[in-house]
Order: sequence, then C-alpha cells, then structure tokens
Amino acid sequence: MMRVSEKGDNSMRLAEVIFDVTESDEGGYEARALGHSIFTQGEDWDDLKEMVREAVLCHFDEGGEPRVIRLHLVRDEAIAV
Repeated sequence: MMRVSEKGDNSMRLAEVIFDVTESDEGGYEARALGHSIFTQGEDWDDLKEMVREAVLCHFDEGGEPRVIRLHLVRDEAIAV
C-alpha cells in the first residue's frame, strides 16, 4: 500500500485505493477494496463510481482519504469449445 506525505507535515495520506469490480449476478456491479473493509455496489458503471467514492469518503477520516480510487474490472466468462 503506497502512502505519501503531504506538504512536509507528519500526516500520511494514501496514494490510492484499489477496488476489484465484478459484474453482479443480479445485474450491476460489486466493488471490494483491496486491504480495506470497503464494499459497495451500483446499478451501472456511473452509479458504481459514485457509490465507491461515497464509501471511500465515509471510510477514511477527513484529510486521510486517498488521492486516487482505482477500479479494476474483473470479468469471468466461460466459452464452450
């Protein structure tokens, strides 16, 4: 997990939080943060981005939130041979 110091003070701020995103069986998307207890879902991609941002802001104290949220879409598809 990458951390960066802000403005020379002693506080440390995450550079980024990465989410693994999967398509939900019920439709939409589910997102789980790597290394953090954050889970959320959205009806479509734009809704998911909004929900992830809101979940991250709720999870971290003000000033401790990451600079970047990275969404990694994992798609599992079986193809018959």
